[in-house]
Amino acid sequence: MTDSAPAPWPALGYETLPWEVSATVPASRTARRRHQGPYQAAVVPEIAGLNVPLPTEVASLVDDASAEIARLDGELWHEIGPFSAVLLRSESAASSKIENLTASARAIAEAELHPDCRGNASLIVANTRAMSAAIELANRIDADAILAMHETLLAHVPRQDAGTWRSEQVWIGGGDLGPHGAIFVPPHHSRVPAAIDDLLAFIDRDDVPVLAHAAIAHAQFETIHPFTDGNGRTGRALLHAHLRNKALTRNVTVPISAGLLTDTDAYFASLTEYREGDPVTIIEQLARAALAAVGNGRQLVDDLHAIRSGWVERIKARRDATTWKIADLLLGHPVVNAQVIAKELGMAGRNVNRALQPLVEAGVLIEFTDKKRNQRWRTPEVLAALDEFAVRAGRRARATGRSARSAP
Repeated sequence: MTDSAPAPWPALGYETLPWEVSATVPASRTARRRHQGPYQAAVVPEIAGLNVPLPTEVASLVDDASAEIARLDGELWHEIGPFSAVLLRSESAASSKIENLTASARAIAEAELHPDCRGNASLIVANTRAMSAAIELANRIDADAILAMHETLLAHVPRQDAGTWRSEQVWIGGGDLGPHGAIFVPPHHSRVPAAIDDLLAFIDRDDVPVLAHAAIAHAQFETIHPFTDGNGRTGRALLHAHLRNKALTRNVTVPISAGLLTDTDAYFASLTEYREGDPVTIIEQLARAALAAVGNGRQLVDDLHAIRSGWVERIKARRDATTWKIADLLLGHPVVNAQVIAKELGMAGRNVNRALQPLVEAGVLIEFTDKKRNQRWRTPEVLAALDEFAVRAGRRARATGRSARSAP
């Protein structure tokens, strides 16, 4: 790609469609009048064969960010177990936070032990599973893989048509009665399958730098908005599948969403600019987010290394004791019960408590259920490091409105 007169990136088109407020929806006459009649929905241009403009400065930024991602991924290959889990969870929590879903590291870790629990923590755990599914499906990015990511994300959320393309018009911002006055109205649902096919053809290309390629694909996915809910989290899971598919990452999930959290207004503005025909801003935004994420992620890994090193002086156990294997496990699973430990380490459940005792005596683990059965333990130092990671990511106030659904 060069700076010499690239073809302009196409902005969204629009089509006028009819709208009638359902008679079953309670609303005043004034509100019905305001949301009655034609509206305009986006028509997403095809991008499969388009030249991606990449100015020299942005190309250099993309190269720098890509090198940092690959470096962090390479640094952790020999200790992939605990850090793969902790970075995946951190990325999922940050991606969820972009959608105003927040929970403490402890709440998220506890929710992982209780699949039937409710609240934000359970939604973040579901997002972790969707991210994990995305990575597992990265060798084949197709329509079925995207639907599987979405189904994993929303399988336990009622009335969200998990794992299916939307069959109704959706909009972002405005009111609940209709798309009139919305900030953005994605394409009519009848256009979604063809738009996804075009996106997948674009993702299949190998002639665009990976990080820039993933940024454009992400912006296009969010513009198509193929689901009634969960588009942002599914789209960021797809982004990581893209990075893994193109081998920019091989071992861990770099928490790019934590980088996006540092300025969510800029992130959402870059998506708007993409829809207006400027694909460079989202590329630049994602590259800067990746650089911030690598720095934050490396700090988290360093903090966890320091915590683990500090345990060596405190834990009184033989060097070959199972206690040390549990200590390593805690870096990726800071809240555990006997079942998790037995499963992860392949040991008999009856031996778990004895192996845990040196960790409890050293203050590494704290039992917080006060029960003889179904006991659980937490690792305060690891949980604190995860919360500090989230604080470093930070966030600015989101300026855009909430997504609303139409009547069927």
